[in-house]
Amino acid sequence: MTVLVQSGKPRFDVVVQFGLLALAWGASFLFIKIGLEGLSPAQVVWSRLVFGALTLGLIMVLTRRPVPRDPVLWGHCAVVALMLCVVPFLLFSWAEQHISSGLASIYNGTTPLTTMVFAAAALHAERITRDRGIGLGLGFAGVLLIIGPWSIDPGSGLAPQLACLGATTCYGVAFAYLRKFVSPREVPALTVAFVQVTSGAVVMVVATPWIAGSALRLTPSVVVSMIVLGAVCTGLAYIWNTNVVGAWGAANGAAVTYVTPIVGVVLGILVLEEPLSWNQPVGAVLVITGILAAHGRLTPNSRTPSGQTG
Repeated sequence: MTVLVQSGKPRFDVVVQFGLLALAWGASFLFIKIGLEGLSPAQVVWSRLVFGALTLGLIMVLTRRPVPRDPVLWGHCAVVALMLCVVPFLLFSWAEQHISSGLASIYNGTTPLTTMVFAAAALHAERITRDRGIGLGLGFAGVLLIIGPWSIDPGSGLAPQLACLGATTCYGVAFAYLRKFVSPREVPALTVAFVQVTSGAVVMVVATPWIAGSALRLTPSVVVSMIVLGAVCTGLAYIWNTNVVGAWGAANGAAVTYVTPIVGVVLGILVLEEPLSWNQPVGAVLVITGILAAHGRLTPNSRTPSGQTG
C-alpha cells in the first residue's frame, strides 16, 4: 500500500489510528453479537447511536466546533443518517441473531462494491470503467461463494445473509448521496459525522416507546459492549477514519476495508467460538480482489495516485 510519508516513513500516529480503526470496525460485529444476548436488535441500535452521538457531541464541545444551523444540511444529513446508520445497523443486528458475527463482518466488506454501483448511477465522474467492471464481477462472484447456495437452509439460511447485503446496499446509497448533496458544502467531517449520528439517535429515541417493550437483560458484558460499540466503534472510529484519510488519501485509507473482515472473523472464532466454513474466507478473498481490481491495484499502469479516490 502506498502512503504519504514523513522523513521517509509513514507517520506513526496515523499508523496507530489505522490499526485502531481496523480493530474498532472489525470488533463492532462481536459487540453487536454480545449485545443481542440481552437486548433486541432495535435496542442494540438505540444504544449504539445514542452513545455515538454523546461521544461526538463531547468531541465537538472540546474542539469548540459550532453546531451547523443550516436546515438544508440537517435535512440531507437526516437522509444519510437513515441510510448510513439506522437502517443498516438494524439489518446487521437482526441478521446476527441468525448468523455468526464473523460472517456479518465478511459481508460488510462488500461495501466498496455497492458504493461503486450507486456512485456510477448518481455521479458521472464515477462511471463504470473496465477495471471497475472486472472488480464488480469478481466481487459479486465472491458474494455468491460466501452465500454458499448449496448449503442454505430454505427456511432460515438465506434471509439473514440478504439482510447483510441489504445493509451494505444502504451504505452504497448513503455514500453516493453524501458525495452528491453534502460533500459540495465543504462542511468539516467531524461536524457531518455529529449531525448524521445525532439525527440517527433522535430517530431511535423517538422510537423508544415501541423499542422499550422488549425485555432487557443488562449483564455487565452487554452494557460494556454497548458503550464500546457506540463510543468507540461509532464515535471515535469516525475521527480516526477522518485523520487516516486526511494523511494517506481516500484510496489508501479505504484499505481498512480489507482488514476489518479479518478482525471480525478472528474475534468471532476466539471469543465466541464461531464456526467458519471454507467458502467464507475464500469468498472474502475474491471480494477483496475485486475491490483491488476496481481501484486499478492489479494493473500498475492505472493505479490511482495516493491522495485521490479510485
